[in-house]
Amino acid sequence: MSLPVRVLHFADIHIGMENYGHLDRATGVNQRVLDFIRGLKTVVDYALDHEADLVIFAGDAFKTRDPNPTILREFSRQLMRLSAAQVPTILLVGNHDMPLIEKRANSVDIFNTLAVPFITVGKTERLHLIETRRGMVQVATAPWPARSRLMASADEYRKLSIEDLDRELERVVGDELQRLASEVDPGLPAILTGHFTVGGAQFGSERNVMIGRDAVISLAALANPAWDYVALGHIHKHQQVNRGSLPPVVYSGSLERIDFGEESDAKGFVWVELVRGQTIWRFVPVSVRPFITIDADATHDGETPTDAVLRAIERHDVTGAVVRVRVKLLHEQEAHFRPKLVEDALAAAHFVASISREVERDARSRIGIENAESLSPLELLDRYFKSRSTSAERTADLLEVAKTLIESQ
Repeated sequence: MSLPVRVLHFADIHIGMENYGHLDRATGVNQRVLDFIRGLKTVVDYALDHEADLVIFAGDAFKTRDPNPTILREFSRQLMRLSAAQVPTILLVGNHDMPLIEKRANSVDIFNTLAVPFITVGKTERLHLIETRRGMVQVATAPWPARSRLMASADEYRKLSIEDLDRELERVVGDELQRLASEVDPGLPAILTGHFTVGGAQFGSERNVMIGRDAVISLAALANPAWDYVALGHIHKHQQVNRGSLPPVVYSGSLERIDFGEESDAKGFVWVELVRGQTIWRFVPVSVRPFITIDADATHDGETPTDAVLRAIERHDVTGAVVRVRVKLLHEQEAHFRPKLVEDALAAAHFVASISREVERDARSRIGIENAESLSPLELLDRYFKSRSTSAERTADLLEVAKTLIESQ
């Protein structure tokens, strides 16, 4: 049996995200941007240290279609390390890389224009024959299926509704994937890399940063025995969509967390040992900045509600983390809450995203009354006193005063 071709598959680095970051004075770059750049460097380091034969980037290099020169420089610096080491690298064009107008250059086209050695830009549906140190590999590229390409190809598409365009686009992509599979040489290992949503996949936070309307491609269009591995980008949550069957249809997931929707998601890339008909793969997690949600219920802390939050903070290691605090308060506790003390307790955090308060303002929500309209004011007041554990004697006195006040109106 031939030696496996070692492939590193990653995607969705979105360099340029500045959420939850401050300006780094040493570099003049937002600290969160530096986090994303470090993630890319980690991937390239791993590829070089483990002698990868092929690197596949499955799309979405930047936050926007028009990255600023500093961000483009940092991305290029890492890619040039792979080129200098003669590691063939595929750069698939994702929706964040795609220009609004079809004829314009995409955000990674510069590598193609400059003919950078060992780097191939996958901007069309095409089967590429890639020579690696361990033999030839076929890589089919299926970039983000832009609706603008469809509309530019025939006037008839311009008359369709958005929903009909979606269905037609999905059909066209399916036909293209079938064509690519038919071109595969069965004697050589083959990879399909695509940037789109596959039916049945679990979403991450990619919809919060979505550029372009999503098209959903059926799993059946990808689960073709022509492929030994399907390397996907676009969805930020790492997963094997083909449920353990062959070929593996794998989202590598993103390299950094975008927001709190990805708080518990592992981040990393995929290491593939590619052999025709016998491919194995594993997810390689990377260390990323933690996102931590701290929930505190202060409704039993009376006039010291801040204490409940401080106790909750003590249960977490917030050092270097992006943190949000959610505290539950009673209406009468609001005036006693001290957010400055909470901020001081979070001094070791990288960024405090929010200190939000959920305040119970309606007494009915605290005393468990479903049909309050059926009760008199005095009955409601009686329920309230019971919910506050007021003594029977005190309750009777207060109800008597309330009755006198009501009757005097």
